[in-house]
Amino acid sequence: MKFLRMLVITLGGLVASGLVGAGSAWAADAVSRIELEPCRFAGLGALRAVRGECGSLTVPLNYDNPSAATIDLSVARLKALKRSTQPVAVTVIAGGPGQSSLDFYSAYHPAFRRMREVFDIILVDQRGTGESARLACAAPDDSLGGLWSVEETVEITQTCLNELALDPRFFTTSVAVRDLDAVRDALGYEQLSVYGISYGTRVAQHYLRRFEERTHSVILDGVVPVDEALGPDIALLAERAIQNAFDRCADDESCNESFPQLEQRFAALIERIRDKPVSVTLDHPITAEPTTLTLGHLDLAGAIRLLSYAPQTVALLPLMIHEAAEGNLVPLAAQALTVSQDLVDSMAYGMHNAVVCAEDAPFFANVDRAALEKTYLGTPVFDSLAAVCDAWPSGVIDEDFKTPFASQVPVLVLSGEADPITPPDYGKRVVSYLNNARHIVGLGQGHGMAPVGCTPKLMGEFVRDRDLENLDATCLNKQGASPFFLSFAGPAP
Repeated sequence: MKFLRMLVITLGGLVASGLVGAGSAWAADAVSRIELEPCRFAGLGALRAVRGECGSLTVPLNYDNPSAATIDLSVARLKALKRSTQPVAVTVIAGGPGQSSLDFYSAYHPAFRRMREVFDIILVDQRGTGESARLACAAPDDSLGGLWSVEETVEITQTCLNELALDPRFFTTSVAVRDLDAVRDALGYEQLSVYGISYGTRVAQHYLRRFEERTHSVILDGVVPVDEALGPDIALLAERAIQNAFDRCADDESCNESFPQLEQRFAALIERIRDKPVSVTLDHPITAEPTTLTLGHLDLAGAIRLLSYAPQTVALLPLMIHEAAEGNLVPLAAQALTVSQDLVDSMAYGMHNAVVCAEDAPFFANVDRAALEKTYLGTPVFDSLAAVCDAWPSGVIDEDFKTPFASQVPVLVLSGEADPITPPDYGKRVVSYLNNARHIVGLGQGHGMAPVGCTPKLMGEFVRDRDLENLDATCLNKQGASPFFLSFAGPAP
């Protein structure tokens, strides 16, 4: 599993139907109602299972009506590696929206080892994901890039709504932060140190807003500003990322010599497949079964977008685009099938829609469709989001949810220089409204900095000391973009 999985397709949203108060009477009542037992858990892509303690906490579906329906939150705890009497625990919040935090942690737990040396780690599958009343909806398994036409999206969305057993209005961030604080209270911790990745940074910021006195420190990795409505800029950011790869290849003598006029050939390939999809036959990279699929514009564009999330797969793009332009689409299709299957398997699309259609779509404004049409993704991503949210019921959102806020809690903001969905510009904006924050940018890196180079060490030191000023990040200067593959044997020596 790669960090490509962390980010989902986007965020979006519908108008709120009510407000979520900051109080948590249910949390106080929940103390001692959670029992943990030894367990092992491993998500997709995890090399081995993680040992810990697992249990569940029952919470209201709707906090304003706690005597009605309830759901069970899936919870895990990993005790500190050293004897700890700290009243603080670290919590790790996955992205998406729609991914399981337990799955995410199991795949990337080495990145959090330094933090675990001193602090317990608690994990909560956010409501609607993992084993926490998962809002699972079937999605086509024949799309390479996780993108579908507007017509397919409308059909998938309506089918999803018809299959859901729980009211999706109560699966938003504004409700989820109350769940997180209820778990904190039930396990007896005074404060949480919150790490969030991608969409998880939105959850982390709203937890900080609602429960500042219970927040020890915050790490925002691939951050989304609270006032950003993700959706309209997805295609523009993806275009900027692929343009960056083209520019790097043109400036690299070996890459430019091996793949001349790469940008122009890519544009021609996109147009050719837009007009006439291509049939591709290959051995499936996961099942090894002979597979024939039709590669259309959305498949190709979605695959390129997913492969632009991590420097390791960006390094393959010039070679794969060159091969595809020459008529060999098998390498690109094989890579795309791998990352797309991870995405489909890891995502709870119902929860994704619940968040998307409560926290972004109502705030779409001044969408420049002409600019979107000039990108390789075009307008289908945005149009599909709008179609989903036209059908989805309005969810709960706090009145101040989209308003920037200040805090004295120390916040470490991490960005990848080449991130195709949460660029460093977003990190700068977040630092501008939080009073006590520092922004660190990984040169040549993509979406998600936690496992990169010395970042685990930096995160461990920050959580231990909460000292932003003296945190020495020069060790990250050793990192950079991965060298381009000039052949399938690897990059140039």
